[in-house]
Amino acid sequence: MSGNARLLPTVDLGGKAVTRLIIGGNPFSGFSHITADRDAEMISYYTSQNILGAWQTARQNGINTIQTRGDRHQRRLYTEYIQSGGECQWIAQTASEMRDIIGNIKQIADTGPIAVYNHGTHTDSLWHHGKIDDVLEHVKAIHDAGLPAGVGTHMPEVIRYIEEEGWPVDFYMASLYNLSKTEKKFVAEASDPYAKEVYEDADREAMAETIRSVDKTCLAFKIFAAGRNTSTVEEVEAAIRYAYGNIKKKDAVVVGVFQRDRDEIAMNAELARKYCGGG
Repeated sequence: MSGNARLLPTVDLGGKAVTRLIIGGNPFSGFSHITADRDAEMISYYTSQNILGAWQTARQNGINTIQTRGDRHQRRLYTEYIQSGGECQWIAQTASEMRDIIGNIKQIADTGPIAVYNHGTHTDSLWHHGKIDDVLEHVKAIHDAGLPAGVGTHMPEVIRYIEEEGWPVDFYMASLYNLSKTEKKFVAEASDPYAKEVYEDADREAMAETIRSVDKTCLAFKIFAAGRNTSTVEEVEAAIRYAYGNIKKKDAVVVGVFQRDRDEIAMNAELARKYCGGG
């Protein structure tokens, strides 16, 4: 493995072995889900060099998959990463600010991801507007591009609806905290985008139950309540232990990292190895 750490336990996603810990992309794009000031700190720290360095650190700690947005910036960075010998696989999120999502899916597919999913906030917005079936067209477009198709959401009822309707979804990107009880604007469209976000343990229980109820692989995210449960190592460990203890063996966890002040990738990987199986 090119001198990297032993790979973490894996699950199957569309025929690819994906580690049960995946590095999430929100911090790389400056989305802290805390404050605008924290967004600015992430943007300042996460230069292209530091993002590429984080992906390399992930691989060195036994993680083989990253998840980021499929916008122009992240597509270009992933291209550079692969051209320089990077080994991490990429799960891409649609860039919901794009006018043409299906066109965006085609752009993403050309960059070499192993899977694509519809952005969770976009999914939930369509749900609130009674247009959730629009997402099915995106699922079909992802399949047309020859890739496994997922749906992201913060809402258990969205997953239940899709299951009841029998959509040909391959996996879910499922937030442990429901940030979409009312319509939530995209970060780029709101003056205070995080004002309505509430992180309640009852929501975590509801989504974990939903994840366990479906046969499809789920990628659980927001396990740290967007950094709110990371003040101490004990809090980090508790959140990781809860996540792996309340999802299926065929599921994985996606976590964003802010490497500026401590090596969160190494810490999370060590704890994941402890709790996600495989010893």
